[in-house]
Amino acid sequence: MLTFIGLGLYDEHDISCKGLSAIRAADAVFLEYYTSRLMGTDIPAMESLYRKEIHLLSREDVEQHPDPILDAAEGGSAVFLTGGDTMVSTTHADLRIRAAERGIPTQIIHGASISSAVCGLSGLQNYRFGKSCSLPFPYGKWMPTTPVEVIAGNLAQNLHTIVYLDIQDTRYMQVPEAIAIMEEIAEKKGVRIPFYVGIARAGSDDPVVLAGEASTLSSSDFGPPLHILVVPAELHMMEREFLERFAGLAPSP
Repeated sequence: MLTFIGLGLYDEHDISCKGLSAIRAADAVFLEYYTSRLMGTDIPAMESLYRKEIHLLSREDVEQHPDPILDAAEGGSAVFLTGGDTMVSTTHADLRIRAAERGIPTQIIHGASISSAVCGLSGLQNYRFGKSCSLPFPYGKWMPTTPVEVIAGNLAQNLHTIVYLDIQDTRYMQVPEAIAIMEEIAEKKGVRIPFYVGIARAGSDDPVVLAGEASTLSSSDFGPPLHILVVPAELHMMEREFLERFAGLAPSP
């Protein structure tokens, strides 16, 4: 059996009781830490709570060399851990397909997802979100234009956009630098982004949620990672009141 388990948003205690039981009963425990990370903990703390040794996997391990995971699941009970909710990444779906091709039974134990946490922390209504996008760090003079194109398409349909910020080893994109990149691309593309919502450390005891124009959020201190960015469309009356009350959005004139 291969069980895919979402660990939740912030630390080792975010896992569900069902997920914790599955880990403790497993013969082998694997963790991928490249799509998301639990910034409120570390692997020793996780191993202490889970009472299992954790085998850390790179992207290459999962995408190109998954046989150790599948072999463990074929010969016993293996669990595959991910931050947030599981099966969100295409590499996770591919791994489940590979397991099925080898006749290995699979199951999913879900965890808290950043996509639903964004709605809860910002007050933006979940049915009003369009296509999401990811913002990678620029490489040399190259800057991706796709995020702004996605945002422009969503704004044209009066839909909000979640922008996932890049994670590279120990480098984490933060809201102010993400906005600077977005504004530069938007200017070149002739797109106007009215304002942003920045969220830091969702799932922790001290998340930061701030809403405002680029100039305001670019100089705001969001604290340590992980960060995520939202570009709202035209606000519903209750969405605006929520952001004014809980995220410091300036009242409309």
